[in-house]
Amino acid sequence: MNNKNTLSHRGQEPENGVLYIVGTPIGNLNDMSPRAINILRNVDLIACEDTRNTKKIMNNFCIKNNITSFNEYNSNTKTKEILAYLNNYKSVALVSDAGMPLICDPGEELIAKCRENKLEVVCVPGPCAAITAITSSGFHSSKFLFLGFLPRKGKEREKLLNQIKKNTISTILYESPHRLHKLLKELKEYCGGDRKIHIARELTKKFEEHINSDIDNIINIFEEREYKGEFCIIVKGNNIKKIDLIDKNKLREELFFLINNGLSLSKASKYLANKNNLTKKFIYNLSE
Repeated sequence: MNNKNTLSHRGQEPENGVLYIVGTPIGNLNDMSPRAINILRNVDLIACEDTRNTKKIMNNFCIKNNITSFNEYNSNTKTKEILAYLNNYKSVALVSDAGMPLICDPGEELIAKCRENKLEVVCVPGPCAAITAITSSGFHSSKFLFLGFLPRKGKEREKLLNQIKKNTISTILYESPHRLHKLLKELKEYCGGDRKIHIARELTKKFEEHINSDIDNIINIFEEREYKGEFCIIVKGNNIKKIDLIDKNKLREELFFLINNGLSLSKASKYLANKNNLTKKFIYNLSE
């Protein structure tokens, strides 16, 4: 294990026995940081999702280095190889096709194994489509839920769509062009056609596009248009207050049940308020 002071990791040069998670541009190559270039140029090995895509970046910045594939199909085998590399005091950079590695890309197991084996992991941050999109949307961005690509079908997909429906903060989704129409129709079914969403595509590229409207209007916009590349979709949070989602009649019945069984109005109100995370005054007023 490398025992050098961790502050030195903030420098430009890679260190022995360290795995670097390196963010790369999501479109515009000018977003590549000088630190990222230096790390890729000087590590002992670059592990990347698709060697063809990474070589384009390397060629653009005149980077010549050892390169190996690391993707969802070979990650188990390659994780062992990279761990051996690091244990031999070699430095490795992990990159994805675009943006920050591990965000909807393989690598979690590799990082976990590095942590288990007390190996250094250092992140060299870079662009991220999700963050770029939500900060451009005009929706609340101090809190958000990132779901990435939804499961293609089944109960888990239904569960997440229901979660988006009730979510009071923004939700970030990724989707491919040929599944976009299906997702938009499901969002309408679960969230209603008047829910606001923001669609971003070709981020940081020449034909970057942002569409901000309600679901009904966006479905019409995309009805006769075909696109390439992945979409980033921001679903605005549901502005219905929690108190509006409560079944007051059911709560009132429970209140009188407790009173009829010996509790005072005050104690019954306090009990139900704590149970439902509501104010005692709100429960108390149901008795009127």
